[in-house]
Amino acid sequence: MGISTEQKFKKNADVQVIGHTCRTIYFIKKGALRVYYFKGDTDITESLEFENAFVARIESLVTGQPSRKGIQAIEDSTLIAINVDQLIELYDTYIEIERLIKKIFVSVFIATINRLESIQFHSAEVRYANLLNEHPDMFKRVPLKYIASYLGITQVSLSRIRAKH
Repeated sequence: MGISTEQKFKKNADVQVIGHTCRTIYFIKKGALRVYYFKGDTDITESLEFENAFVARIESLVTGQPSRKGIQAIEDSTLIAINVDQLIELYDTYIEIERLIKKIFVSVFIATINRLESIQFHSAEVRYANLLNEHPDMFKRVPLKYIASYLGITQVSLSRIRAKH
């Protein structure tokens, strides 16, 4: 078996369920994914990812503990699934592999910090405008309930903000 395999997921299918210990890094060849969790009964979208992005539950990869978050396909998606255990075995032979993994981890860390700071320091209107500027096609591809959740607002608030723009 190779270090990576192509996997296809239908819209709304779980790529990784909550409680799964992550041992795979996914590269999105086609489609869209979201990382989500539940706070009580509320479904919260932590991140939205599209083509050419890497997606993994980094905290689970590093600690070996089950993740409190899941990964879901929000469009029919084609992913390259990379087995982390096999990837780590290549570290000693190919320094480029270690550099690649570090770059992936750092990019996820920076995205998480940027998201936290956006929620801490920007209004919902500014977060919406930034999202629209950075990902203008997102609103054609992602259900509004996930976008509202990602922005940390209700769907009603999102509708009001969109009406102003």
